Amino acid sequence: MKTRLLYQEDSYLREFNATVLELSGNEVVLDQTAFHDGTGGVQADTGVLYYGGESYAATAVHKGGEVVHVLDRSPSFKPGEAVRGVVDWDKRYRKMRLHTAAHILSAVLYRRHNALITGGDITPEYARDDFNVEGDMATVKRIFEEAVAEANEIARRGIEVKVYWLPREEALKIPGVVKLAEKMPPEVPRLRIVEIPGVDIQADGGPHVRNTSEIGTIKILKVENRGRGKKRIYYTVE
Repeated sequence: MKTRLLYQEDSYLREFNATVLELSGNEVVLDQTAFHDGTGGVQADTGVLYYGGESYAATAVHKGGEVVHVLDRSPSFKPGEAVRGVVDWDKRYRKMRLHTAAHILSAVLYRRHNALITGGDITPEYARDDFNVEGDMATVKRIFEEAVAEANEIARRGIEVKVYWLPREEALKIPGVVKLAEKMPPEVPRLRIVEIPGVDIQADGGPHVRNTSEIGTIKILKVENRGRGKKRIYYTVE
């Protein structure tokens, strides 16, 4: 990847300066960005790119192994020129709160029921996760309710969220570092680790809050049976 992922270094970075590396129509690749590109089940960031007196609405996408900024129109700038990016912070911060909440919830379900995530999506409004838990819907609802209650208790403790990098082989030796049922981390020499001490540790490339107290209260919206090994929970944070 040509682009330096600034959000992996500081998830709270709202504005940044960058140099245009590639331009094709309204698609732009920068040398660095604070826009998350939607990988890992977290909805991609939106925002604005500024050049001179012009502004362009931008949405990040992952395309061809790169972070591509898709603009609302073809820009007047060219490769080699400097732009300023601003992330839509309100949406980003909601996703950060939900993302960290998702890690706590998955850790609780993994410890209680050995449950793995079989699918998921995080938007600014809500998150949904599928888990390979079994049982009738009354049992599944109880499992999720108990897990969310424990996750809320953990969030209220105000635990610092740690982010660091480990060699891939070393990281994959950590029990539970991957909680996705059918997906391994990318084949890269170092993995980014997100750890909530005493609660969870996962290989993860997305933005998170610094402290679990920022999550607020996790609230279940609904629970669905999506088939064998796929019980879905929708939730938000307040």
